[in-house]
Amino acid sequence: MNGSLGNQSGMQGPPPNPFGNAFYGTGSGLIRGGLGAYGEKFLGSSSEFMQSNISQYLSDPQYYFQVNGQYVRNKLKVILFPFLHRGHWTRITEPVGGRLAYKPPVHDINAPDLYIPLMAFGTYVVLSGFSLGVFGRFTPEALSLQFTKGLAGWFFHILLLKGLLYSLGSGEAPLLDIVAYAGYGFAGLSLAVLARIFWSYSYYFLLPWMCVCMAVFLVKTMKRVLLGGARGYEKHSTRHHYLLLFMAAVQFPLLFWLGNVSG
Repeated sequence: MNGSLGNQSGMQGPPPNPFGNAFYGTGSGLIRGGLGAYGEKFLGSSSEFMQSNISQYLSDPQYYFQVNGQYVRNKLKVILFPFLHRGHWTRITEPVGGRLAYKPPVHDINAPDLYIPLMAFGTYVVLSGFSLGVFGRFTPEALSLQFTKGLAGWFFHILLLKGLLYSLGSGEAPLLDIVAYAGYGFAGLSLAVLARIFWSYSYYFLLPWMCVCMAVFLVKTMKRVLLGGARGYEKHSTRHHYLLLFMAAVQFPLLFWLGNVSG
């Protein structure tokens, strides 16, 4: 009786199939290996595609914050007094990974950075609020309006420079480069707003000078830095001259509009 029960209990499951286990292990290994290889290939190609496009249009954000005190001082001199810049305007390259790459701002005065534009924009907003308070027109709404005006002016300047580069045949410049160059104008604006707090008439002498300096700085930058030298610039020199002249002229109404701090 016990033996029959033992036999019946032993017959409840099907006998093991060594060939099935072998085929199952082999099949699952092949599937896992194939999917893994396909996944690695797909992710690798996607990563290369994203890196190539992101580096083309955005570049590495950390690159724009590799600055030190000496760079900031020298860069402000170039922005505020471009006539005194006796060096070249082209960026310095170095071999990295078998190809040429631009040196970071800490090693190249002509490299764009985002530290100065962001700090200058923050200083511009703070000084605008202080100016509103000095002249008795400060309200949270007025400060918010000035902040929004600054962002709108910065965004318009970015669109202007980007459109100009497309017209000049150099539309592949990284977006963060354009953001940096468009934001350098806030350095001069901050000085003009600060001078107006102490002597209102100095604003009308200082701001036109800042417009001229910003125009010269951007013209030099567009010709030598973003266009990659004079040869590409000389192909359609007449048309390029008019476009650069237009960009320089726009600095006056744009900076005067941003510098008009009113409640």
